[in-house]
Amino acid sequence: MGIQDDDIAAVRNATDIVAVISEHVQLKRVGRRWQGLCPFHQEKSGSFSVNAEEKLYYCFGCGAKGDVITFVREVEHLDFVGAVEKLAVKSGVTLRYTDEGQNEGRKRRTKLLDAVSKASDWYHDRLLSSPDAAAARGYLRSRGLDGDDVRNFGIGWAPEGWDELARAIRVPDDVFVEAGLGFINSRNRPTDAFRGRIMFPIHDVAGANVGFGGRIMPGVDGAKYKNSVDSAIYSKSKLLYGLHMAKADIVKADEAIICEGYTDVIGFFKAGMPRAVATCGTALTEDHVKLLRSFAQRVVLAFDADAAGQNAAARVYTWEKQYDLDIAVAVFPGGADPADLAQSDPEALAAAIAEAKPFLKFRLDRVLDSSPLDTPEHRARAADAAMAVVLEHPSDIVRDQYLLEVAARLRLDPDQLRNRRPTPGGGGSGPGSRSNTSATRPQNPSQPLVHRDTAATEALRHLIWDPESITPLLDEVLFPDPLAATAYRALLATASVADAIEMAAADDPVAGNLLQRLAVEEPESTVQSVMIRLVDDAANASMAALQAEARVAADPFAVGEAIRWLNLRIMDLREQEGSLNEDMEAMYDLLAWLTESENDSVDHDEVRHV
Repeated sequence: MGIQDDDIAAVRNATDIVAVISEHVQLKRVGRRWQGLCPFHQEKSGSFSVNAEEKLYYCFGCGAKGDVITFVREVEHLDFVGAVEKLAVKSGVTLRYTDEGQNEGRKRRTKLLDAVSKASDWYHDRLLSSPDAAAARGYLRSRGLDGDDVRNFGIGWAPEGWDELARAIRVPDDVFVEAGLGFINSRNRPTDAFRGRIMFPIHDVAGANVGFGGRIMPGVDGAKYKNSVDSAIYSKSKLLYGLHMAKADIVKADEAIICEGYTDVIGFFKAGMPRAVATCGTALTEDHVKLLRSFAQRVVLAFDADAAGQNAAARVYTWEKQYDLDIAVAVFPGGADPADLAQSDPEALAAAIAEAKPFLKFRLDRVLDSSPLDTPEHRARAADAAMAVVLEHPSDIVRDQYLLEVAARLRLDPDQLRNRRPTPGGGGSGPGSRSNTSATRPQNPSQPLVHRDTAATEALRHLIWDPESITPLLDEVLFPDPLAATAYRALLATASVADAIEMAAADDPVAGNLLQRLAVEEPESTVQSVMIRLVDDAANASMAALQAEARVAADPFAVGEAIRWLNLRIMDLREQEGSLNEDMEAMYDLLAWLTESENDSVDHDEVRHV
């Protein structure tokens, strides 16, 4: 899907980035920029800055950066086109798509979403008012759900009839099928996919109704739950039930609760913890984890994690490291179902979440609590089973901490466990051998790359914030650092800072990140002082080169004359630092010499005439 470049630019230019970000972050003006708490990670002091003139943002804490389109994509979890379309509505820009086929694709998605929305409304009305839904209403009441809950979560009822939905909403057959609402039977007639089920509408993170989870009535044959088939708008491995309603509290608490069932989610909401979600008929996937990590760092599994088994442990530890997550497991009293506990003892439900155990701690306790420890033989077997769980963890430090816990609980010497344990993954080099996993694990993708601050970076700030004053004075010879030089060239070659960031990032992502950061940092020095520092640095580098040349030159006196002249000019330059001498004669002399030296071989006899 593509939108014409002119229209994308028009949306960027017409959108007030401060107004858009202020819908999610409280900003205050600091000089010419705006500052607030970052919406992408938890912090107590504001490290999130916005340049309203260039329409760019940057977080010094987590490295989040971009323009207004990037911000909307990240904070509302939309694709690029969706973010542009949303901003276009705000700014009054009419969009044109790059070709008719792409435009038709967008229209097709809208038709599918409209069909699902019509079905959801029809199912919901049926549950509220139809006589054939009486048993479903009674079942929901038995699970502690009242009329307000049914309305808040849009719960519905799919009747037993084979084509009642198809006849009621009257959408084209191809849309009906593609939206996952039914199929075409052998008599070439549309047939409902869901029949005789309580319907839980499933939304994407932006709130669009994309599918359903249908629960069969108790005592009726058939699968307990049936979910919409994967389609252009529905992908069960990427969707989480209730996330569109829970995301605000997830961000506030920096914690997401993952349940097995839809009624569990509703139970958490009713118990005052509206940060619960559920998978939609599938196991927890990496896509789910990535989605949740954009809202919170802590994830609590509110179901029996033993069901995942040992094979899931490696994935959980990988997710914890790769996405900087803390994954914990809630243990409910008596193995109670969260939905039932929410109804009978909401305080116990809240306590179970607050006291959730780290994933490894949970699995280790399960092993030790179920093992007899009354004889040395039993304790030895328990030690083997416990260490098998501990050794699954990739961190040496974490493994050793839990090894000490195992030793204490089994009344064993920790060294006995250390000396008998294999290296994780098998095939270790002997007792106490160390794993090399830490050297190969991926780094945190959100960690910013911050280039050290120099006279060159301060000059680049001036070039961004006050280009008219400093541009005539600058030359690439003043930027010997490759990253700063890449950023400088990009700023000169483009019409906007956003374009310069894109150009610099294409050459070197770190240079692009450097420019993004500098775009939200105002200069702290005058143009005069930064030019003196820049030229001083470049002149000293040239001095070092001349001194090295003098040591091997056939006529060291010729080089010595150049060194003498350059040394006098550097002394004059430093005398100007901090003064109000606007002509900056020494700086101009040195800059002219540096520029000529860069472009031509130095004629030392001509130095005195510069």
